[in-house]
Amino acid sequence: MFTFMQAGCHATTLTRETYRVYIQFEAIVNRAKVKGVRSSLMNVGRRVDYAVRALSYLAGQPAGKIISRSDIEKSQDIPSFYLSKIMKDLVAGGLVQSHIGSKGGFTLAKGAEAISIKDVYETVERPLVLMECLEQGANYCSFCAVCSQKSVWEKAQIVLAEFLAGVSIAAIADRQGLKGRLIKAPLQKAV
Repeated sequence: MFTFMQAGCHATTLTRETYRVYIQFEAIVNRAKVKGVRSSLMNVGRRVDYAVRALSYLAGQPAGKIISRSDIEKSQDIPSFYLSKIMKDLVAGGLVQSHIGSKGGFTLAKGAEAISIKDVYETVERPLVLMECLEQGANYCSFCAVCSQKSVWEKAQIVLAEFLAGVSIAAIADRQGLKGRLIKAPLQKAV
């Protein structure tokens, strides 16, 4: 077993084989970054990004404090039309509790440490699958039974799922919101 720290995250324990696949996966992604090519393995869309932003903001607030939709929207720079739909999904998925009334809004439905990034992804999108053939098998691809790369993607999917399951919303809690931090951050030149 290996325990390692990802920047800004808590320790994650992996088996030797999972750690080896993780290192290979990381190397592929880093090569793609160096070349300026976008990795085709997984594209995290706006819905997931905005859901993580909303939840991290809720996690950064005092326990039990009801946060209005407009407060989440303004502090995390999430468009209203996206936020309404995402919050409905998060409520339906049991991650957020909705409070109705003039002082209504949202709170986390369970502790921030119990909500993983994987939970968020699967609540607003669908189960985490790197390649359709891993989920649908021969129904998706007639070469599935003889495919030499299937095991690579299966292992990469396991590593990614374990990693995202090991990062909680509590680890990225955001009390002041993205806009507040951006205003206070020193200006940096674009490279």
